[in-house]
Amino acid sequence: MPNRPQPALPEQDTEAFWEGAKAGELRYQTCNDCNEVVFTPRAHCTACGSLNLATKVSSGTGTVYTYSVVRQSRHPNFADLGAYSVAYIDLDEGFRMLSSIVGVNDPTKDIKIGMPVKVEFEKQDSGDYPIPVFRPV
Repeated sequence: MPNRPQPALPEQDTEAFWEGAKAGELRYQTCNDCNEVVFTPRAHCTACGSLNLATKVSSGTGTVYTYSVVRQSRHPNFADLGAYSVAYIDLDEGFRMLSSIVGVNDPTKDIKIGMPVKVEFEKQDSGDYPIPVFRPV
């Protein structure tokens, strides 16, 4: 999918995430006060409300929690794809991320819940930011 929509930056909560993607890093946050893992990127801890967050780099490995296959899309950036997956990935660091599984022949048959995956960053035909997607390992 080389034409996915790009983030609208500057945007204070997600800019570090997208700059990480540009550098080939999957970034997430942890709270320095209560040690909670925070994802998606934001200004405060979702557990205790603290503004004292640290940015960390994920190993990018995890498993498929669940998924769906989109067979028809009217969005112009996705119209030519055919069937593609939308999946929740449980990352080893303890957060869940919505993404897509790539590198399978048939997303209706080749993706399994619990399947191990690893992040990769898919360069787009236009725009500065690659999109984090996951490939089976």
